[in-house]
Amino acid sequence: MRLTLATHNEHKLSEFARLLPGYEIVGLPAGSEAPTEDGDSFAANALIKARAGAAISGSPAVADDSGICVESLAGAPGILSARWAGEPCDDAANLKKLIEQTEPGDRLEYICAIAYCDPQGGVERVVEGSCLGTRAAEPRGSGGFGYDPAFEPLQSPGRTMAELSGEEKDQISHRGNAVRELSLLLGDR
Repeated sequence: MRLTLATHNEHKLSEFARLLPGYEIVGLPAGSEAPTEDGDSFAANALIKARAGAAISGSPAVADDSGICVESLAGAPGILSARWAGEPCDDAANLKKLIEQTEPGDRLEYICAIAYCDPQGGVERVVEGSCLGTRAAEPRGSGGFGYDPAFEPLQSPGRTMAELSGEEKDQISHRGNAVRELSLLLGDR
């Protein structure tokens, strides 16, 4: 089955292709415009993007909206994670801001909502996954992206998400957990 992943983000395309090996994962066509993410939750933003992807492709589409929530910051940056340090979006600036505004050991949670839209059948569903962790003393590792160098998952103490292999990360990550829920939804048992 071919699924349009409503993104231009190469990291997400690679991750979804690895997480859904039985599917042909294609991104949005070059030059297509991303919709405005003005929802009030990860699920609402994922639906906005999946609907846009389905409209552009005319075929089933999935989209995720994900981010990091910091307990000591009352859940911030949350749905603003990608743009927390301002526009244009910059992973390095966002990570720097996280380090400046938090302390080592602060509780973190990655959250991922994945929306599925099938324009022919009118089906829309949202699944979610999460991963708990703490803020590392210093950013470490060269894998992953975004906040991964500062996120130590509880399931892998002493290592950041950026220090895990792709397969290790898939087993515990918020996106991996959400994709497993998506697989159940799509009938992969």
